[in-house]
Amino acid sequence: MLLRLFVIALVLANAGYFLWARGDLAGFGLVPASLREREPQRLNTQIRPELLEVRPAPADAPAAPAPEPASSSPAR
Repeated sequence: MLLRLFVIALVLANAGYFLWARGDLAGFGLVPASLREREPQRLNTQIRPELLEVRPAPADAPAAPAPEPASSSPAR
């Protein structure tokens, strides 16, 4: 009986931690630090953000040369 209560308590604690880590408990004021540390002020202080561009990867990337097969006969 005691072991069953212990397992139930662990499952509830695990579920609570999961909900807290995802930020689902933010309505109760329980927010993990990773969700609080967003920095929206950085967007306002960027210098010339219009110059930033995302370039696609080259379509024809050169393949690495295949290694030469090792010969089975000993070298002289």
